[in-house]
Amino acid sequence: MKNPKRYLLLGLMLGALFLSSCEKDDDFNPIENFLFQLEDQMARPAINTVFVSSDDKDVFNVTPPAQQGAAFSSKFNSRLLALNPNYTSNALGLDAATFTNILATDVLTVATQQPTTFFDGTNVLTGRRLDDDVISVELLLIFGGPDGTANPGLTDDNVDANDKAFLNTFPYLASPH
Repeated sequence: MKNPKRYLLLGLMLGALFLSSCEKDDDFNPIENFLFQLEDQMARPAINTVFVSSDDKDVFNVTPPAQQGAAFSSKFNSRLLALNPNYTSNALGLDAATFTNILATDVLTVATQQPTTFFDGTNVLTGRRLDDDVISVELLLIFGGPDGTANPGLTDDNVDANDKAFLNTFPYLASPH
C-alpha cells in the first residue's frame, strides 16, 4: 500500500455516496417497526385461551400488562363464574375477584429469594420450571375449591410429564421430535 490516506479518502467518499443515495424515511423507527411489535401474550398457559373471548383476543394481546387487570378482570370474573358457578375461593385462598384480577394481568412473576415454581403447594407463582404442570395447577385453582378437592374430574389434565426428557444442560429444552 503506497498511499493509505488515498484509500481511506476513497472509502469515505464511497460511503458518503452510498448514504446519500439511500432514500430517507421519516416514519421509520426500527424499535417500533421491528424489534418490539407485540403480537401475543402467554405468560400463563391457557389463561389467554380460556379467559379472553375471541372478540377481545387482539386487544388483550397488545394491552400492556400494567393495564390488563383494569381492562379485563371483570370479564375474567364473569368467565370464571360461568365455568365454575360454585366458585368461592381456591387453594390459594383467593376469592373470584382477587383471583381474576391476578389472572387478567398476564405476567409470569419471578421470586429471586424463593424456589422457582408455578405452584408446589407452598410456593405460588414464583416463576416456572420447565417440568411444572401448569395446566393442572390452573385447573386446580379454577375448579378445586378452597382445599383443591372439589370437582376432582376437572382439576388435573392427567398429563404428568413431558413426552421427552428435558436436558440437564443449556438450553434445557427437550430435543425435538
